[in-house]
Amino acid sequence: MAKPVVVGVDGSPSSLDAVGTAAREAALSGVGLRLVHAFGWPSIHPPPGGAPWNPARAGVRELVDGTLAKAEQRAREVAPQVDITREVTVGEPLMVLEIESRTASLVVVGSRGLGAFGSLLLGSTAVHLAAYGHCPVLVVRDTPNPNGPVLLAVDGSPAGGRAVEFAFAEASMRGADLLALHVWNTWSERAYEGPGDPLNMVVDVDRLREEEQRLLDETTAPWLTRYPRVTVEWRLVRSRIRPALIEASHDAQLVVAGARGRGGFTGLLLGSVSQALLHHAHCSVAVVRGKE
Repeated sequence: MAKPVVVGVDGSPSSLDAVGTAAREAALSGVGLRLVHAFGWPSIHPPPGGAPWNPARAGVRELVDGTLAKAEQRAREVAPQVDITREVTVGEPLMVLEIESRTASLVVVGSRGLGAFGSLLLGSTAVHLAAYGHCPVLVVRDTPNPNGPVLLAVDGSPAGGRAVEFAFAEASMRGADLLALHVWNTWSERAYEGPGDPLNMVVDVDRLREEEQRLLDETTAPWLTRYPRVTVEWRLVRSRIRPALIEASHDAQLVVAGARGRGGFTGLLLGSVSQALLHHAHCSVAVVRGKE
């Protein structure tokens, strides 16, 4: 059985936007859609001094059912042909959706929910899932350009192959172009990545540019024959990596990035580039982790 698209539902406007996006993704992939609501204090705000939480107490179940009914209505408006199921689970949203990701093809969440930290640019659920999810995680942000390309952040890391595959598949399903963007600078030089790197160094810029162009070509080459109908634009930019990718997202309908690139601290599950995109991109962001 094909794995469904899972979407986290909490009743917030951001969550309803995520439901619409998830429904489109399910329709494009030809799989079912699973609406998941984590039923607990993070989503149900009791009055101060209220009675201990009881999932069966009057009014709470009706509230949750109403939230899911509204989400299902949004999904059916977007993709009436998709098979939709509901799941109400007791537990923290972070843990519930992480568990759901083990049997999902994609998990979709909004960038901000109804939690206590709603004023943050990005909800904790989205960041946690991007770092720990067992499948690609799509965080819905802003209003994307529906005619824009799928923007692939090429980093050349060994674990980034899954992100490349995901980006090609998304571009193919959406009938969109693919912009494979690789941003480099003199700090991209592999010889100067250790903690004891000299601050003043001489780099052969022309040689480095050739290496980065080769990396861009080799990263995308294996997928060109598998997705021959996807029009690909290769773009090599010498700049600061995070600002360049964020700027490029202005014209994209989706940004796809690996969870962690070839730089930074190898023990981190979510790199600085993917975090920057999750917080500041001008369209939705898909973060794809490499093999465990």
